[in-house]
Amino acid sequence: MEKNPLIFSGNSNPELAKEITSHLKTHLGKVELKKFADGENYVNYLESVRGKDVYLIQSTGNPQNDNIMELLIMVDAAKRAAAERVTCIIPYYGYGKQDRKVGDREPITAKLVAKLLYSAGTNAVLTMDLHTDQIQGFFDMRADFVYASGPLVRYFKKKNLKNLVVVAPDMGSTKRARAYAKKLDAELAIIDKRRPKQNQSEVMNLVGDVKGKIAVIVDDEINTGGTLVNAAEAILKAGGTAVYAMATHGVFAGNAVQKIEKSPIKEVIVTNSIPQRAKSSKITVVSIAPLLAEAIRCLNEKKSLSKLLSR
Repeated sequence: MEKNPLIFSGNSNPELAKEITSHLKTHLGKVELKKFADGENYVNYLESVRGKDVYLIQSTGNPQNDNIMELLIMVDAAKRAAAERVTCIIPYYGYGKQDRKVGDREPITAKLVAKLLYSAGTNAVLTMDLHTDQIQGFFDMRADFVYASGPLVRYFKKKNLKNLVVVAPDMGSTKRARAYAKKLDAELAIIDKRRPKQNQSEVMNLVGDVKGKIAVIVDDEINTGGTLVNAAEAILKAGGTAVYAMATHGVFAGNAVQKIEKSPIKEVIVTNSIPQRAKSSKITVVSIAPLLAEAIRCLNEKKSLSKLLSR
């Protein structure tokens, strides 16, 4: 890499950060991250960042507030130490589901987090598979976006399964599902669902033909697992022969892993954008480290990221 950047990791996903630097044939920068007795975060860079391009790797998943605050303080510390540019590599963008007002007095927290990053001094952001595309417009600094479809599809193609149908678990996921269907040379079906309350979903209709086909449910993230399991049951009821699932972010909140274990789904494939602590025979983790490493290389060498979007 020309003009080697300094890459630092927050506490959210150090394993992924180490894997990224390994692909880049470099090492993680030294930084002290700790908490004071009252719980406040403390950051101190243990090497000079003056005049350097600094890359901070931090997913902002659970615990969201701690990880976001730690990242903001890392940005502030780097800027005050005279870093020339600070780029936040955020594999999973927390608070992304709150991207619009549904109720009269609700926040748009996805925008708020983007504003906080900008206010802290972030020069650029690289993130992956946002909950909705409209979040791209929330950033007031340069923002680049990559997608995990390449690594996920490459893994799935090794199964050599035929007669596939890709299923969007809701209307909002149709564009993503269509892109996966094209890569897998599969047909497309859509689940029409409603949410009676937060973190609950009900399948209303299944649009498309799944009878006699192997279904692949595609989504940006799996949170409580309710949508996924309900969709799988609806597909099998409609004549599907088997159900797989692919998602970029394995949030797996609450008892999501237990739901998946008890479900008829054969395999759930996610990336390591969020570290997976819970073990399950049905969950497979595909690494996005090579993709993010190449993205950082492109950013550092001022090359286009477009070639990564087609992989």
